[in-house]
Amino acid sequence: MIYKKYIKRSMDITLSLIAIIFLSPVLLVVAILVRNKLGFPVLFKQKRPGLNEKIFTLYKFRTMRDEDGALLPDSVRLTKFGGFLRSTSLDELPELFNILKGDMSIIGPRPLLIQYIPLYNENQKRRHEVRPGLSGLAQVSGRNTISWDDKFELDVEYVDNVSFIRDWKIIFLTLKRVLAREGVNAEGNATIEPFKGAQGKEQ
Repeated sequence: MIYKKYIKRSMDITLSLIAIIFLSPVLLVVAILVRNKLGFPVLFKQKRPGLNEKIFTLYKFRTMRDEDGALLPDSVRLTKFGGFLRSTSLDELPELFNILKGDMSIIGPRPLLIQYIPLYNENQKRRHEVRPGLSGLAQVSGRNTISWDDKFELDVEYVDNVSFIRDWKIIFLTLKRVLAREGVNAEGNATIEPFKGAQGKEQ
């Protein structure tokens, strides 16, 4: 498909560059607030699998405080300020640089943890056939309030149906949901429950 192979990447570069320029004051203010409220480092960096499971470094604004190495639950480490960053998706803004670099796309399956890779069944692994996204079909269909199986089904559905119209529809739905702060956390949890493996794993 012409859009998927040629146009999508050009659109990612253009939109991420425009967003970085336009949102640079917001990025600066959030960085200063994170520094003042949570200290260093300002950015949270973590290795994630991207296109064809190639590993890259994901950038986000830090939302949790350190407790001198203590293994405390996310609900304790996640501050009120961090919760605000997550609910408004402001913590995701540094990923615009991942998009500009080519690690990610504006729209695609969200990049998850490396340790999940061996837990996927063959169909779920197909989510890595495209670049991971800042937002995706699963995020506008429930975000962190739907099950892992439903998320992966939506991810693969997106992979099979990438199009210019669908991407722009997801962009507009993302903006709508972010403004409404919908589906940020799974019910009863500060963050979503970890993925523990595919149900009825296919070989």
